[in-house]
Amino acid sequence: MSSVVQTSTASKTKSPHVGAAIFALAMGGVGIGVTEFTMMGLLKEVEQGLGISTPEAGHLISAYALGVVVGAPLLAAVGAKLPRKYLALGLMLFFTLANLTSYVAPDYGSMLVSRFAAGLPHGAFFGVAAVIAASLVSPTRRGWAISMVMAGLSVSNVIGVPAATWVGQTFGWRLLFLLVGGIGLLTLVLLWRYVPYQAPHPDASIRRELGALKRLQVWLAILIGIVGFGGFFATYTYIAHTMTLVAGIPGSLLPIVVALYGLGMVAGTVVGGRLADKSVMGTLYWVLPGIAVALVVYAVAVHWPWSALVMVFVVGASGSMLIPALQTRLLDASPDAPSLASSLNHAALNVANALGAFLGGLVIAWGWGFVAPALVGAVLAVLGFGIALTSGVLERKKPLAA
Repeated sequence: MSSVVQTSTASKTKSPHVGAAIFALAMGGVGIGVTEFTMMGLLKEVEQGLGISTPEAGHLISAYALGVVVGAPLLAAVGAKLPRKYLALGLMLFFTLANLTSYVAPDYGSMLVSRFAAGLPHGAFFGVAAVIAASLVSPTRRGWAISMVMAGLSVSNVIGVPAATWVGQTFGWRLLFLLVGGIGLLTLVLLWRYVPYQAPHPDASIRRELGALKRLQVWLAILIGIVGFGGFFATYTYIAHTMTLVAGIPGSLLPIVVALYGLGMVAGTVVGGRLADKSVMGTLYWVLPGIAVALVVYAVAVHWPWSALVMVFVVGASGSMLIPALQTRLLDASPDAPSLASSLNHAALNVANALGAFLGGLVIAWGWGFVAPALVGAVLAVLGFGIALTSGVLERKKPLAA
């Protein structure tokens, strides 16, 4: 990879509080992870509280994901001329207010709108957070810095989601949004205090940011995320059914299952960041086949409780290793439009969420059982590997522009 590209995408900004700044950015990821994933565990309470059916409750999750897909490129492009610190603050304020709106939403229609609104800043925030984090360290540590920001999302699955699920089940599901609002307010304080000011690029504009969409390598990186990461979500979406109905694990232990998955995500994100610092494309070449193997082993091991628990951790770790490499790849593919390119990774992951859940549900509906989504995921990972190889071949013929 060209050192010129690395330097252009992440010229180091001096800051006396690099660790605190990255922690502040990661805290935003914790809040985003709690609001995104806890809803899945509180669907039954949401159904009863709003008087709606299970499919209608599922649409609230879909509305959030749609908000991410729409908001990621739109808000990143619109905010191109803003200093990155102010853009991050504005997006987190938007996110916080949208979640507080969900707390007071009186009916299903208004809740649907508020969940869509809460998803809008998700991808754009992670996009600008990754760019800020990468700018605070040397080019050889970009993967690590990005992985630390993304770790907030993973940590939320270990601590925040189980805790928020318990609070929602015990004291009322709407308290989830108050909890997320509190995390959002804390994040705003930390961002204001520790993230350094960075003047926007003098040539920054919506047109410049949207120029990233003209590059084939950007689209290939997005496609790797959609297809390769789809298997992760195909498995995660139906993990509760698989653990209870196939592995025979009691439903009361599901919080432990979710926490193990989250711990795997934390470990995978950190390791993935280190690997991406050594070689971005090399990470993709090794991790995608690794995901396929992990999912096939999971499909076999899930028939016994202890081996199922081990593979829950492994699947969470293997899938999360992809995120820092994909984030860095998008920065390299579009150095003159980093915020938009970086935000597109999260739009891609939410499309992967929808794709994986749909295909996993499809094979279950066909009567193939709750193990089948993992095998579908293995196939998707292999297809993602094929796309990564194509991207690498094309790059050798036409290297990425500095």
